[in-house]
Order: sequence, then C-alpha cells, then structure tokens
Amino acid sequence: MTLFKRVRVLLIAAAVGISGLEVAEQLSIPMTDGIGIATPAEARVGRPLTPVSVAGVARRTVRRCAVGVYYC
Repeated sequence: MTLFKRVRVLLIAAAVGISGLEVAEQLSIPMTDGIGIATPAEARVGRPLTPVSVAGVARRTVRRCAVGVYYC
C-alpha cells in the first residue's frame, strides 16, 4: 500500500468517525434525573461483607485457612 493510499484511508476513516459522533449526538436520548424507567444504582460491591469485595475474599480465605479447609 502506498503512502497516498494510507493517507486516503486514514482521512476517510476520520471523516466517518467524526460524522458518526455527530449523528450519535443528535440521536441520543435525553436523560431525566432518575425519573422514568431507570433509577440511579447504588454500588454495593466494595463493602467488607459483600461476596465479591477484596475484603470479603480476604476474610473468607483467612477463616478457611485457620479452620483447615485450605493448606495455606
């Protein structure tokens, strides 16, 4: 591929990307402040007793090592 073809492909891709962003901005759904179908979510992950938090995993691992479930 020659340099001219690469530049041409890059310019076409840039033009398509920019025009896609402009179209997406015009077609976007206006957000309502928590009124409607979706309400704001509260993040529960990260609390010490949740099953997928780092603190919860560490707590269970220590407990299982102390009891003898794992060979730590």
